[in-house]
Amino acid sequence: MLKKFAAIAITITIAFAAGIVFQTQNNVLAQNQKVYELRTYTTAEGRLPALLERFDGGEIDLFIKHGMTSVGYWIPDDVELSQNTLVYMVAHDDREAAVASWQAFGDDPVWTEMWNASIADGPIVIGVVTQFLDPADFSPLQ
Repeated sequence: MLKKFAAIAITITIAFAAGIVFQTQNNVLAQNQKVYELRTYTTAEGRLPALLERFDGGEIDLFIKHGMTSVGYWIPDDVELSQNTLVYMVAHDDREAAVASWQAFGDDPVWTEMWNASIADGPIVIGVVTQFLDPADFSPLQ
């Protein structure tokens, strides 16, 4: 009986260790593969047009300049959200590239000038939700 218990304990330990190794490998792979960043901006009342103007007036070009790939830009179909919400997605080669791109973007004097000009009439964005998404194995976006 003791031998059977020991064999079960060893099997569970090996399975647990294998699971940790597999999970660690998946985390490393997830960090070293293309990631998609979904961002949702909520604007102050009446300020969505100013945000859209800023994006259309060069902000997307700065994303590209700093290594981001534009995937899409959307305004929600919901009547209420369509008044103050922009949802967009950019892609990065990996999470490290995302950090580097956003740092370079934020440090760009063109961005600083653009941002300052866009908020001359008051704040635009009052909330940001960011999600990094890893593509599923079957996703056409890899």
